[in-house]
Amino acid sequence: MSKTYMRLAYSFRNRMIIIFFAIIIVPFLLFAYYAHIKSIEGISNANSTFSMSYLQQAKTNFEAYLHELNDQINALIGNKDLQQALEQLPGTTVHEEDFTVSMVSTLYKNTPLIDALRVRVYPLDPSRYPTYMSTIGESDQLGREDWFIQSKMETLPRWHLFMPQKGRYARPLLSYIKRFSGLYDQKARGIIVADLSENQLQRFFTPSEKMKGQKFLVLDDKGEVLYDSSNNAWTGSPIPSDSFPAWTGQAAEGSKTIDIGGDAHLVTYVRMDSEPWLIVSLTPLHTLIGPINELNRLLVLFLVVYLLCCLGVVMYITLYFTQPIAKLVRHMRRLETGDFRFLFPWSVRRDEIGWLYRGFGSMSRKIEGLIEQASRSERNKKELEFQVLSHQINPHFLYNTLESIRWKAENHGRSDISEMVSALGNLLRLSLNGGKDITTVARELEQVKAYVQIEQARMGKPVRMLVAFDEDILDLPFLRLLLQPLVENAIQHSIRENFEKGKIFISGYREEENLVIEISDNGRGIPQEVLDRLDKDSVSGDRREGGHRGVGLRNVNDRLKLYFGDACKLIIETGPGMGTKIVIRHPILSSESGQGGAA
Repeated sequence: MSKTYMRLAYSFRNRMIIIFFAIIIVPFLLFAYYAHIKSIEGISNANSTFSMSYLQQAKTNFEAYLHELNDQINALIGNKDLQQALEQLPGTTVHEEDFTVSMVSTLYKNTPLIDALRVRVYPLDPSRYPTYMSTIGESDQLGREDWFIQSKMETLPRWHLFMPQKGRYARPLLSYIKRFSGLYDQKARGIIVADLSENQLQRFFTPSEKMKGQKFLVLDDKGEVLYDSSNNAWTGSPIPSDSFPAWTGQAAEGSKTIDIGGDAHLVTYVRMDSEPWLIVSLTPLHTLIGPINELNRLLVLFLVVYLLCCLGVVMYITLYFTQPIAKLVRHMRRLETGDFRFLFPWSVRRDEIGWLYRGFGSMSRKIEGLIEQASRSERNKKELEFQVLSHQINPHFLYNTLESIRWKAENHGRSDISEMVSALGNLLRLSLNGGKDITTVARELEQVKAYVQIEQARMGKPVRMLVAFDEDILDLPFLRLLLQPLVENAIQHSIRENFEKGKIFISGYREEENLVIEISDNGRGIPQEVLDRLDKDSVSGDRREGGHRGVGLRNVNDRLKLYFGDACKLIIETGPGMGTKIVIRHPILSSESGQGGAA
């Protein structure tokens, strides 16, 4: 994924497209977005200022109305006829009927003076006044309702929202409820209720006809909507917004854009002084930005045309410039892998692209010729080397001769000579490997064991060597003559002086796509000057300077680097008193790379 991303990022075509959009399209989009945001911000600020001014005026008028309403109700409470009628409980039905006549008459004379839809006066115990309650259209069981019980217990006036009920209220009523007492004895006399209809509230909270969707709300201290100018849609329930209550609790007034019911609204509110209420103005944001929608549509149309023109320019650049360059890059990558089977590109263009194509074709043909020449030279060199080796010694003649010596030694009872000759023949057979460079791990180990057997017979002392290889790697292809020179180096230069305690340990295992072989000994270590010469060229001057010491190490190290590159050179850990550990990292070759030759 990262390689694909880097390839796309470094593409000339993609960078041209990015630069094109960065210097032309992006600034245009940013400017359009900035202008759009500023337009909305300006319209919102203007509407906020207007709405706040309107709400402040509505707040002043509404609070004056509530103050006047309270004075009017207090005047009714101070009426002597009302006070006298409620001073004593009726003892008989006749007394209760007289009370009804007196109370209805008093209310009929005085309630028109109160600016409310309806004014109701209830005794503290309505069940004792069935005739009166029936006359005013109420049940004598009204005293059991929660709002009535709560009103009897409170001394301060309170507000209650009566929602529509079948047979009682057709529309929501916001009622002012007050328990009153006697003028002189402070004894509770009754409860007075003044109902405010939508008409009373609409005088103070009427949205502008030009602002479609705008509405005014009155909320109590619990966040419940007491009045909704939009046909009481939310009356009796909270505003459908989680962020609204937390925001309005921070200041006495404010303005902000909030998501309500899935739509963005410009919300402006003020807090009343006489009541713990909020007066709120809600305006849908799409209503405010309606005037700039036409400009936005024109802008989008212009942007689409502009983008089409830009795409046309990009396509022109792509077809006539970047695509030919990309095609040339693909040819170059094929050439890097050594694939010369494709036809070299040619172009009749007279510009820089044509020059690149013709130059690349000429260079490719020259490289192909040089590679063919080098391959022929290498084949000739290997054939000559093989012929030289073949003329130096005939392997089958040598095998037969050694077999005859072994047979005669056995006839004369010299089994030690027989075993030594047999091991030498086996070592020679494995070393030559049928003229092939690639053998197997198992055959390489067999060669090491044959060499150690010869050394033990030659020196008359045992060599303690431990071999531990994973079974699954024994049949894998392996470059021949890698292990025997390293084991020889360990015997000759590390443990030779102390065979009784000297040990050699050889292990092999697979690590991802490599064979890892470790050869360790507990000898005296390899001198630093030998290690320093490993990476130098194997020239005759170096060999004379260092003598025979380190030649086996350097040969193995040079062959590994020659076949597999510098990443596969020997890794050596050594030092006085710690022995030597040599690590070979040999790539796992495919089966087509060749197996060891037969004996």
